[in-house]
Amino acid sequence: MAMKPELDISAIHGRAQDVMARAVEQFQPQLALACSFSLEDVVLVHMLQALRTDTQVFALDTGRLNEETFECAEALRRHWGIKIDWFCPNHEEVERLEREQGLFSFRESLAARHACCHIRKVVPLARALTGLRAWITGMRREQSTTRTTVQPVEHDALHGNIVKLNPLAAWTTDEVWAYTREHKLPYNRLYDGGYASIGCAPCTRAIQPGEHPRAGRWWWENPEHRECGLHVRHTPP
Repeated sequence: MAMKPELDISAIHGRAQDVMARAVEQFQPQLALACSFSLEDVVLVHMLQALRTDTQVFALDTGRLNEETFECAEALRRHWGIKIDWFCPNHEEVERLEREQGLFSFRESLAARHACCHIRKVVPLARALTGLRAWITGMRREQSTTRTTVQPVEHDALHGNIVKLNPLAAWTTDEVWAYTREHKLPYNRLYDGGYASIGCAPCTRAIQPGEHPRAGRWWWENPEHRECGLHVRHTPP
């Protein structure tokens, strides 16, 4: 059987690095990388470290993350010595939600799931982005039907029209893995267990061979609904 040729990612790597370099030059220190400890985000942390080691990296602790995600965060902190700014939901809102709706209300309806995501993710993100002129994400077009029109540079109408940078927008999963292996980057060990996307533990599962990567997120919902509110987009007609 013929061996699959190794990917040459030098060109696409250069384009992503160019987006990052321009962002650092134009927006630092009012620039931050949002990190969920996915493969994409680890790649971006690595690129950012080569450009500017003091750029803010932040994460959302929803209260429902996997232990493996925290392990990855600690590995990155130790590997590069970076400081990760954690943003948590308002404890009173979480307590009210769980007291009134239970611990798994997000599975009862789309509206209930959005309410949970709003408290645990959307509101903390708004706090994290306060005072910034731009933020960096690991969004890629290949990830889901809701992200097919993602551009490397956009304006985020949800957050005061600040600049939103998606340097890996055109990358494929194979290219992300190739970069990770080429640079021997630490990564979330959930991927070794069949996960293709990283989120809250009750809302994320491993996928079967041949399933779409987004099949592991909110699998009880239709594909066009599988966003948490952090990246609201309109799918093309």
